[in-house]
Amino acid sequence: MNWYIKSFQEFSADELYQIIKARVDVFVVEQACPYYELDNHDQRSIHYYLKVDNEIAAYVRIVPKESKYPEVSIGRVLVSEKFRGQGYAKEIMQRAIEYIFEEWNENKIKIQAQEYLKKFYSSFGFRQISDSYLEDNIPHIDMILEKK
Repeated sequence: MNWYIKSFQEFSADELYQIIKARVDVFVVEQACPYYELDNHDQRSIHYYLKVDNEIAAYVRIVPKESKYPEVSIGRVLVSEKFRGQGYAKEIMQRAIEYIFEEWNENKIKIQAQEYLKKFYSSFGFRQISDSYLEDNIPHIDMILEKK
């Protein structure tokens, strides 16, 4: 089990393929949601992920402020199906939040959350800042976390 933090430029072709495959497996195939997975934010983002037995177990993308939003954002949060139920989602989110607050010295994080995950994200201190809306036919809400 190994944790990695990499910029887009640091990926090998194999690593990039594994990341994109994991994201497509969860967000496009599993959720039956055709959408633009490759959105041109990867190139400026930090990619934080966990590999177990050389497979992507958990992943998040940290997007710098003034890219997608005025604030730093965390997105593409996933735990691959075979690794669910082991606490990896909570651990990777906590690690990403700490990275943003400690390494980037940011004090605010914005996310676009699937509405059914509101309780999960609220457990980290995120609060809802928008009404529910459809994004790719899935109910979403915007949430913000401010460093205390």
